[in-house]
Amino acid sequence: MFSKSILVVLLLVASELAMGQQTAARHWNEALLKAIRNDFARPTIHARNLFHIAAGVYDAWAVYSPVASTYFLGNGHGAYTFDFEGVDLPSEVQAAREEAISYVSYRLIRFRFRNSPGWEDTYAHIDSLMEALGYDAGYLSEDYKNGPPAALGNYIAARIIDYGLQDGANEGGVFQNLAYVPVNSPLVLSKPGDFFLEDPNHWQPLTFETFIDQSGNEVSAGTPPFLSAEWGKVIPFALKEEQLSIKEADGREWWVYHDPGDPCYLDAEEGEGTGDYQWNFGLVVNWSSHLDPTDGVFWDISPGAMGNLNIENLPNGFEELRSFYKKLEGGDPGTGYTVNPKSQQPYEPQVVPRGDYTRVLAEFWADGPDSETPPGHWFFILNYVTDHPFFERKFEGKGEEMDLLEWEVKSYFALGGAMHDAAVTAWGIKGYYDYVRPISAVRFMAAKGQSTDESLPNYHLHGLQLENGYVELVNEDDPLAGADGENVGKIKVFAWRGHDYITTSADVAGVGWILAENWWPYQRPTFVTPPFAGYISGHSTFSRAAAKVLTRLTGDEYFPGGMAEFVAKKNEFLVFEEGPSMDVVLQWARYSDASDQCSLSRIWGGIHPPVDDIPGRVIGEKVGEEAFRLAKKYFKNIVLGIPKNGETGSVSVFPNPVKTGNPLRIRLPADRQHLTVSLRSMSGALILEEKGLATENREVILETSLLQPGVYIVSIEDKTSFISKVIFVK
Repeated sequence: MFSKSILVVLLLVASELAMGQQTAARHWNEALLKAIRNDFARPTIHARNLFHIAAGVYDAWAVYSPVASTYFLGNGHGAYTFDFEGVDLPSEVQAAREEAISYVSYRLIRFRFRNSPGWEDTYAHIDSLMEALGYDAGYLSEDYKNGPPAALGNYIAARIIDYGLQDGANEGGVFQNLAYVPVNSPLVLSKPGDFFLEDPNHWQPLTFETFIDQSGNEVSAGTPPFLSAEWGKVIPFALKEEQLSIKEADGREWWVYHDPGDPCYLDAEEGEGTGDYQWNFGLVVNWSSHLDPTDGVFWDISPGAMGNLNIENLPNGFEELRSFYKKLEGGDPGTGYTVNPKSQQPYEPQVVPRGDYTRVLAEFWADGPDSETPPGHWFFILNYVTDHPFFERKFEGKGEEMDLLEWEVKSYFALGGAMHDAAVTAWGIKGYYDYVRPISAVRFMAAKGQSTDESLPNYHLHGLQLENGYVELVNEDDPLAGADGENVGKIKVFAWRGHDYITTSADVAGVGWILAENWWPYQRPTFVTPPFAGYISGHSTFSRAAAKVLTRLTGDEYFPGGMAEFVAKKNEFLVFEEGPSMDVVLQWARYSDASDQCSLSRIWGGIHPPVDDIPGRVIGEKVGEEAFRLAKKYFKNIVLGIPKNGETGSVSVFPNPVKTGNPLRIRLPADRQHLTVSLRSMSGALILEEKGLATENREVILETSLLQPGVYIVSIEDKTSFISKVIFVK
């Protein structure tokens, strides 16, 4: 993770910035990332935490803006309504924002991480941060109408806590699944030869003697359950109803956004899917042979030789999938960049052992130990970009440079929305398709035999495909034959040899021939594979969505200066093996290059086959774009309204929500004459209209006694237009 070392581009990392140089938004984002590192590694839950806290921070900023619209306050999400009557504009707006931001963040972090294994460290940190910022953590009032901005922060946090208890995440039930039951019995990792899999197309739980999650937290021995199998039902940010498929399986209902269709299956009888299945998981085994720094293979890993793929370069269908990935040598079709687009100079080559590059990649993008999980990882990257000396805080790369607080509040909100939607989408798909992981698929096929030649021993339709030098049969003279020849005819693979060859962290397992039934992903023995289904890759979805948001936010697809980099120091970076054997500097020209590298790392790490990867990238691109577009509407008050020419005046709609039968009061700007005030349904149907209103008394009253409970839109128009959602309740 980034937390293990430093990002190097003439930059101090966020944690090294002095207190006075950071905004409240940044202080609390750093505190949240620290809290995530102290918690269990739960990417779905932390994507939700990142979004909810970013949205609360955004509301604490936007409520004092004459232009921006709030996300939570005064609006409804799902069945929950965030009652809000507005606040008066304070004399010191920036100070009020910083205070409200601090209280909403403090309260939410304290609540959301109260059961974290590292809660004491988290609490000590946020308590000391409040003290350092000069705020009283003991102030609990939520009376935002009469109290200071601290009360507003407390109010926002309290309402988000209430909302979170009914948003579909089952927070009240400690996020446990309500209906999901695994198809397969667990794989007991301490008995690798004792293997049974009821259905090779579905996820298999793993049983550990000791399980240490991706954040380094030791969990009691046992079988970790599928994390967030029903997450598709969580209320999203920008996902649309027309993108939702509600599916039935085993008498249960599954919510799936951006349905990618079926992965490849191992058919009961020979069919197209069987060959694709064998190819996909066979490639994972092949790439496992790339994890030896002494094999004599060297690669230039600079942006001059790698990267530069666009979304249209990604494969469409299984035939294109086979030509996209280099099955034996590793990598993708990316050929890099002729020159750095910012400096117009060639990128300096960086030649390293392939086995160092692949091992660093697998561990760096795995986000552990000390993990802020993939969504938090991209917040760290966003902070890195913000701090870069070449970066200008221009929204979409246009106009004047933004105030730092405004930039951070808005960028956190947009990225948080994308990460949350990526989790809802990817885990909705994971839960429904419930697809197998490589450790189960490879060992299942190994137990069946080989599927290449019926004339050779141990043939089975569902066996591994033989590949000379990579996947072969054990013969009588083979060192793997066993003392009594018990392994003759079994399948062996040329792959990373696994944890039996590592006694201390100073060892390197290397690559060699092993029995395929003993094949391991390149992960810690106490982790092995994340506790949830593979299809689609969460890393690919999160990373591509984040790369899209950063590209849209900055108005530039390139990192500042045309390159970002991370240094993995010689023999310091890897955790369960010695290495790398030399300094390895991961480098990216574009945000999408970092995303694509993250996707490949999961194959080298033995976590995903290609069929999991590409749909994640494609869907992530869509999720990131949709989240950015919606966030932008809130920034410009398009969702809840601004004058079309950008002038604001002072318009307020209250109470909001209003109970049916009570009057709705609309306060109009003093400098507008002859306005038209209308009330419309969400479908646009006109319900009430008052024309030609002069604004001397600045107030219009609309009667609501004939209205049914629901959501309506108030529109105030002359040559400009102000629009606001109004929620009517019983």
